[in-house]
Amino acid sequence: MAVDRIEVVVSEVVQEAEGIRAFAFQRVDKSSLPEFTAGSHIDVFIPGGIVRQYSLSGSPSECDRYTIGVLREENGRGGSKALYDQVRPGDRLFISEPRNHFELTRSAKRYLLLAGGIGITPMMSMLEYLAPEGLPYELHFCTRSKAVTPFRKRLSEIKGNGQVHHHFDNGNPENGLKIGELLREYDDGTHLYFCGPPGFMGAVKVASSHWNQETVHFEHFSAPALDAANDQGLECFYVRIASTGATYEVPADRSIAQVLQENGVETNTSCSQGICGTCQTRYLNGEPQHMDLILTPSEQAEYLMICCSRSKTKELILDL
Repeated sequence: MAVDRIEVVVSEVVQEAEGIRAFAFQRVDKSSLPEFTAGSHIDVFIPGGIVRQYSLSGSPSECDRYTIGVLREENGRGGSKALYDQVRPGDRLFISEPRNHFELTRSAKRYLLLAGGIGITPMMSMLEYLAPEGLPYELHFCTRSKAVTPFRKRLSEIKGNGQVHHHFDNGNPENGLKIGELLREYDDGTHLYFCGPPGFMGAVKVASSHWNQETVHFEHFSAPALDAANDQGLECFYVRIASTGATYEVPADRSIAQVLQENGVETNTSCSQGICGTCQTRYLNGEPQHMDLILTPSEQAEYLMICCSRSKTKELILDL
């Protein structure tokens, strides 16, 4: 099934920090956009046929426009550069409806938010929800310097039952937030949310490994390098379509999604890295080698991401 696209106009572009711009989108007719929850993201269809995912950084209570933050990555896959360099106010683009795999739990007694660099973007919508509700929160925002720190003005204006802490390391992580010290003691009822670059994500995961993992939540902006030692998937396996019985071979150099698309099976993919959730598919039999970064263990017992996952068994039966 294809993603429903919403045509929008770029209503504003703001230089938030060095190399970071905020883009605001409105419907062409100025009508309301779909409601979203804190932590949601959208697909943005960028000129040149590129599709990328960006977290919504505005308030969930305001659906007259969506706001995203974009870091221009010189050595990325090209999406951020195209959006940052080419898109201007008045341009028209297509976006998807919001999806959320980084949602705030309503059962927490306290929310501890850790952001590294552009990883602040999903946290902004979380703060815009938590502060008006009077829910206790603490944000630690780690950047190199004030010059590369986005949303500083908004962060200074957010009130409520919480605190915002900035940590500038000037290029040396040893001078920044002491993550291990911060997470050494686990307080019952505290839920941890973190997002940022790979090194930051790895450090927080290690420091929070002794926490109750049901209270630890994270979102990657890009897939980290795979650990070959944990790859138990078969080089070659088969997928069977439950509704038709058609069976297709998936070789080592092709993903399940690629094989299905090449054989005319309608599928929906976007990031191809297992981080956006677009291609989530139920399986009925077999044992996947899960390679995604968003499904919980209970969800993995029923679903897989066909853009990246492999199989430990010779055949997977997909509910398609």
